[in-house]
Amino acid sequence: MQRRRLVQGAAATTAVALVPASARAEASTAAGTDYSSARWAPASPSNYTVSGRPSGQSVDLVIVHVAQQTFTQTVGIFRNPVKQVSAHYVVRSGDGFVAQCVGEEHIAWHAGNWDYNTRSIGIEHEGWVDEPGYFTPAMYERSAQLTADICDRHGLPKDRAHIIGHHEVPGSDHTDPGVNWDWARYMRLVNQF
Repeated sequence: MQRRRLVQGAAATTAVALVPASARAEASTAAGTDYSSARWAPASPSNYTVSGRPSGQSVDLVIVHVAQQTFTQTVGIFRNPVKQVSAHYVVRSGDGFVAQCVGEEHIAWHAGNWDYNTRSIGIEHEGWVDEPGYFTPAMYERSAQLTADICDRHGLPKDRAHIIGHHEVPGSDHTDPGVNWDWARYMRLVNQF
């Protein structure tokens, strides 16, 4: 897939702040989202498992991903019923905009390990593991606020045993969030919120 470089400058900031066409219709309100600052951009029901969490299976992990795509492409992939993939949230690089794609009570297909899917919340981040310019202060801050909120609502400790990278899922062949992800910074921010 084609890579899109992070664009710098005032004009880019304005363009990045716009909600992508794929999410515009649902992004007008936060109604129905689990995280009050998120905007709804639903994944196809073909790309996740309807569940009644936490009654059936409690959440005990947050899994951090890097999408290897732009924000708009990631939301589009989750909307495509043939893709068989989703995450609960997607965080945009330039401004930290958070889209919720799957309700937390449902099982998103993000970890590549069914057991881990059933007990986790997945957060995708716009960008590529080998392009650290995508990991902006806004992205770290908004993602950390989201993760802190998830931990608070589900009673999870804010530590690396409960907030893991996709590469830490048993059986995973993924490397995300990658060596450029600043875990020390991220966990410091999570614990500040």
